[in-house]
Amino acid sequence: MTTMTTGSDTLTRDALAVLQPGFTGTSAPDWLLRRIGEGLASVGLFGRNIVSAPQVAALTAQLRAERDDLLVAIDEEGGDVTRIEVRTGSSFPGNLALGAVDDVDLTREVARELGRRLAECGVNLNWAPSADVNSNPDNPIIGVRAFGAETDLVARHTAAYIEGLQAAGVAACTKHFPGHGDTNVDSHHAMPRIDVDLDTLHARELVPFRAAIAAGSKSVMSAHILLPALDPARPATLSPRILTGLLREELGYDGLIVSDAVEMQAIAGTVGIERGSVLAIAAGADALCVGGGLADEGTVLRLRDALVKAVRDGDLAEERLADAAARVRALAAWTGRARGDVAAPGAAVQEGTAPGTGSDIGLVAARRAARITASPSWRPLTAAPYVATFTPVMNIAVSSETPWSIGGELAALLPGTESGTYGTDSAAADVLAAAGERRIVAVVRDEHRHPWMAAALDALLAARPDTVVVEMGVPRATPRGALHVATHGAARVCGRAAAEAIAGV
Repeated sequence: MTTMTTGSDTLTRDALAVLQPGFTGTSAPDWLLRRIGEGLASVGLFGRNIVSAPQVAALTAQLRAERDDLLVAIDEEGGDVTRIEVRTGSSFPGNLALGAVDDVDLTREVARELGRRLAECGVNLNWAPSADVNSNPDNPIIGVRAFGAETDLVARHTAAYIEGLQAAGVAACTKHFPGHGDTNVDSHHAMPRIDVDLDTLHARELVPFRAAIAAGSKSVMSAHILLPALDPARPATLSPRILTGLLREELGYDGLIVSDAVEMQAIAGTVGIERGSVLAIAAGADALCVGGGLADEGTVLRLRDALVKAVRDGDLAEERLADAAARVRALAAWTGRARGDVAAPGAAVQEGTAPGTGSDIGLVAARRAARITASPSWRPLTAAPYVATFTPVMNIAVSSETPWSIGGELAALLPGTESGTYGTDSAAADVLAAAGERRIVAVVRDEHRHPWMAAALDALLAARPDTVVVEMGVPRATPRGALHVATHGAARVCGRAAAEAIAGV
């Protein structure tokens, strides 16, 4: 049962203001428009809401007809995690590719162009970049989403990304505080734990977040991870010691603190989303991300009413909720001013770059990120090959709708290219039978994390040493094959860069 509220009092408006919900459909449902009128200050977009850039622009215009200063957020990291290009693959390589190039000017320019396209679609808050140091190579959820495993590299590229994105008038949301890189559990499914001492946390995890704060990141997203050295009882999202004591007081951060999605099992499966939402706001969070999995009006009402009830019952200070809501509105005001600054006469504008088209900076970056190891006898392919893609179970941050591999890109260069997909129950013999006399291009993703994949590749190379290998994940395994291409990510442009290397374009 929900608490009855009037929909107009200050407390209720503040409770709605701290929510960042999602919804279903490619146009705004009536219930969402009503709640915006009642005080909802943010909306999150996901792949299910997106068909094309013009459609997103029409959708955000519809939302802003109800409230001009609405925050419209999206999880658009580029690379493997894309929402705007969920059905085609991203025009931008992800963080690991940018870190592999290690050119901060390039990272800044890629982020600025990504931000420009988001802004033209009406999006003004991006839940990116990931500032995690991927120190655990077996990490199942970060991987190529990190700039790398070296602290200072991650820090300088995090800062450059924030600068580029916000120069386009889109607020950055640096994540996943205080660092999700040294985990071997996905917080979508369970509670990760990082058992390192305070000195290690300060020397490794926190360095990129210090850089983000110095770069002016307008928001920071908390992680649902347990760090006993900081708080042995509560995960970061629910911990006053971490959000208020560390982030606010020790690091001096004064921007918006956003929770990671409260419906993730690390929260929903422990304290539940209602209690978790109250604890997060009490701990120092200002906004609650929800809607990746729960995208209905009932969820919004449940969380709204849980916050209102907590204040009325004395479990949440009314001043804390009011402060959180004020920070949300302050960020919305900044995006309005930034939008005006970017569009002002004399502002830097790239010509000929409509949303989803124009600047090829993403492809330029993907080409520079490709690492090629060729045998002495290697010659580019001139005949159509067979592409065998070994597909692991994907982490939940990557949409199942987003295509990857290089079959389509290679077919554009070598017409007649055929492709097949292989999983844990497949054998090299299956690939050999499908390929026939064609040259084989084996595409893998995080080979080092998947023994079945490495075994299949071993057998394939033993039978066909002239096989080309393309690694589209974290390139930890030793390069092998007649040609080995490490793309540092599975974005569409990364596939294009690999295809060009194979075809000698």
